Amino acid sequence: MNPESSAVLRLVAARCLRYPDSLSFAQLPLLREALRRTPGSAAERLQAFVDTAAATDPLDLAAHYTSTFDTRNRRCLYLTWWTDGDTRRRGLSLVRIKRIYRDHGLEFSHEELPDFLPAALEFAGRHEESGTLLLQEHRAGLELLRLALTETGTPYADVLEAVCATLPGASPTTKAEAKALAKAGPPQETVGLEPFGPGVELPWPGFPERKAS
Repeated sequence: MNPESSAVLRLVAARCLRYPDSLSFAQLPLLREALRRTPGSAAERLQAFVDTAAATDPLDLAAHYTSTFDTRNRRCLYLTWWTDGDTRRRGLSLVRIKRIYRDHGLEFSHEELPDFLPAALEFAGRHEESGTLLLQEHRAGLELLRLALTETGTPYADVLEAVCATLPGASPTTKAEAKALAKAGPPQETVGLEPFGPGVELPWPGFPERKAS
C-alpha cells in the first residue's frame, strides 16, 4: 500500500473511531470524498462504515459506540491498555507516546489520553514511518480488538479491518494467533524517526498546534 493511501485510510479511520458527535456527522461527506479517491478493499470497508453511520440515527450510533468500546468486554480504544493494563507501567508508556508526538512537532492537548487510537492513527497519517512503527508496537492489541469487534458483528469491525490493512504483513486469523503475536513482543525498531514524507491532512482537534522545527 502506498504511503498516500495509507495516510488517507488512517486519517479517515481516526474520524470514524471518535465518539459520534455532531462534528463527526458533519464531516461524513468529507470522509466519503477522500475515500472515493482512494483505491482498494480497505477504503471500501471504511466507505461501508461511513454509509452505515450516515444512515443511522445519531443517538443510536452514539449509544452503540459507548456499548461497543468497553474495557469490561475487552474492546478498548486505548493502546497501552492492551500492553500494560491498569498498572504503573502504563503511565510511563503514556509519557513515551506523548514524547513521540512532541518530537515530531505535535503538541497533544486533547482531553483524551495520548494512546487513544484515533490520536495514534492521526499521528500515523501524518508521519508514515514513525506512525507505522508506533502502530506495529501495538499490533497485537489492534488485532485482538479487530477480532473482538468482528465477533460482535458491529460495523466498527470494518474500521479496524482497514486500520490493520495499513500495516505490513498478514493479520492473524484467530485470537490464539493474536495472543502469540503479543507474547512475541513489539518490533525492535525505535519509534521516533524522522517523517517518511508528507502526510495527507484532515483537521483533528487532538493536535491543534505545530511547534516550530
